[in-house]
Amino acid sequence: MADTRAAAASERHAHDTRESLLFGGVYGAVLACSMVAALTQYGHTDRETRRYDAVWLVVTALASALAHGYAHYIAERTPHRRGDALRTLINEWPLVTAVLPTVFILAGAGWGWWPAKGVEYPAFTLNITLLFTLGVVTARWSHRSWPYALLIGLVDALLGVGVVVANAVIK
Repeated sequence: MADTRAAAASERHAHDTRESLLFGGVYGAVLACSMVAALTQYGHTDRETRRYDAVWLVVTALASALAHGYAHYIAERTPHRRGDALRTLINEWPLVTAVLPTVFILAGAGWGWWPAKGVEYPAFTLNITLLFTLGVVTARWSHRSWPYALLIGLVDALLGVGVVVANAVIK
């Protein structure tokens, strides 16, 4: 009986981790696309602005993770043990991690490692690729067929494409 409970708990933890990776990864990649689009709207492309953009992306990701974790914590209608709030917030790490490649691209442009002008296009490409990959990997983890997994990846990637299209239309 104890072995069955332990196996169920282990399976639930693996499921929770995969679910957290998908939700946090997709949310973080879409957030990064949206922030890059919003922060580059006015055409400021100097190095100082790109460093500023990188900092704002980190701040926004941390605030989003905090809000999302807090919402999960208060939405549970069960009694909480000491440390549950902290564990809930720590579980939001995929969201913050998903924005770090974009932070690196923006900060690198701010530090002069590559041109600051036009850096939003590699950032968009990176995030759309991340969305596609998350969709495919998560679908395969769920034992979906390759064609279905590729379709899920394409749908996830379309979230990023939607942000890029909206950015082009709004500008």
